[in-house]
Amino acid sequence: MAERDPEIVAGNYPAYDADYAAWLRAQIELLGARRFAELDLPRLVDEVESLGRSDFHRFESAIKVVLVHLLKWDIQTDHRTRSWADSIQEHRNRVRDELESSPSYAARTEEAIARGYRRARLKAHRETRMPLGSFPETCPYSWNDIMTRPVVWNPDEQMKSVS
Repeated sequence: MAERDPEIVAGNYPAYDADYAAWLRAQIELLGARRFAELDLPRLVDEVESLGRSDFHRFESAIKVVLVHLLKWDIQTDHRTRSWADSIQEHRNRVRDELESSPSYAARTEEAIARGYRRARLKAHRETRMPLGSFPETCPYSWNDIMTRPVVWNPDEQMKSVS
């Protein structure tokens, strides 16, 4: 732990609304010193809950990016790019990283897919300028598709489809 702040040792630290970083540092120091009675428990509980939501959102967001690029890959075959294939692989790795650090998210994949797909569909619609109805209302991809379906960039195939 870092050197103790004399103000925190004396029980003085800024309010949550006045200086978030200083407040957080004080809560960490108080926890480390087991000075539980001095903690700002209501706000600390809110912060921990918010951290959990933010962490799950990162998992869901990585799935959403994979979905956006899979939709574009499947709908706009003549516009496929290496960057789409690379992004799919990169975000699959991010999903795996999130599952490695929070294995309990494996039980929430359907929730993450459903929530991510709603935003992915709209984003693919905006990016491709294709009618929203071009994209299925519900996610057409299984978990296995999202995580392992081969997406291989082959510029020679690209040229054949344009010809």
